[in-house]
Amino acid sequence: MLFNPLCPFSAAKVLALKATVLLLLTLLIKAKIRITAFSALGFALLLLQTLVFLALSGGLVVAAGGAAVLVANQRRKTAAAA
Repeated sequence: MLFNPLCPFSAAKVLALKATVLLLLTLLIKAKIRITAFSALGFALLLLQTLVFLALSGGLVVAAGGAAVLVANQRRKTAAAA
């Protein structure tokens, strides 16, 4: 590398800057790979969470329906007894 007296950067500063840029580019590529991989994992977990939510809400609907039928039967028995 040629020395330029008009340049305020020394050769060591330029090489350190190049190393920093290389490190940051490597980290950026690594982050992009991780985002891609974990977005697929996140999609699968979101799908699983949605299915669990639908199953639980369906179970709650069945339980509420059963409770309503039970209450209606009890009211019918008390009305018939009276």
